[in-house]
Amino acid sequence: MRLSRAAAIVLRQFYLLRGSPSRVFPLFVWVAIDIVLWGFITRYLGTITREPGMDLLPALLGAVLLWDFLTRVMQGVTMAFFEDVWSRNFLNVFATPMTIAEYVTGLVLSSIATSSVGLVVMIVVAGAVFGLSMLVYGAMLVPFLLVLFLFGIALGIVGTAVVLRLGPSAEWFIWPIPALLSPFVGVFYPLSTLPSWMQAISRLLPPSYVFEGMRTIVAGDSVSWTTVLMGGGLAVLYILLAALFFTRVFRHAVRTGLIARYSAESVS
Repeated sequence: MRLSRAAAIVLRQFYLLRGSPSRVFPLFVWVAIDIVLWGFITRYLGTITREPGMDLLPALLGAVLLWDFLTRVMQGVTMAFFEDVWSRNFLNVFATPMTIAEYVTGLVLSSIATSSVGLVVMIVVAGAVFGLSMLVYGAMLVPFLLVLFLFGIALGIVGTAVVLRLGPSAEWFIWPIPALLSPFVGVFYPLSTLPSWMQAISRLLPPSYVFEGMRTIVAGDSVSWTTVLMGGGLAVLYILLAALFFTRVFRHAVRTGLIARYSAESVS
């Protein structure tokens, strides 16, 4: 065994990291997210342990289920797009009369199918193993899921546009998006736990209204429909902005020839 050969492998990885910010990003982002997220979770748990009658099962496990649903929706869109990228089929798709709207609609429909299966499995497992019934959220479960679904679709469309613009290597920027947002939307703790600057960002994110409403129901109070409509309105707005962003990126790719030079490396 020669250390010089092992050192050559290390040097290759160093050059890969130096020339690709998308590979450097995951080195520190997961550590930072874990520290921030679990720090606020610990602070929240320290307060509710002093509150009698608080049921943690629907408050925490239910939050995990709903947040995972949003993540699956986003990944349903991006994975359908990545399959075309990985198989070098993306250019072939648009060599047909396929329009942008039809392609994006196909991605959304694929996400509906995959995320619905995942949701059913999660509900069955949570109910069978831990006795969690989603009926605890009542009729509000439907608008909650709808808001999360719409926002997940918006994130998925933005993610595909980013990869289309920067190249397949940029997919490393896409996977951490849900984790980056989770500390701000209060998946596991109320927004009041956050500092004021994070609360200001939270008000711009539709899932924050869902998880605040979920905890309100678990605490035995009623949820204001104004709050739900606010989250739904923001989700629809982000869908429209995401579609506009994807359209502009796609037209740029066609105009500059980027779409024809699409490869496994960054083409920014």
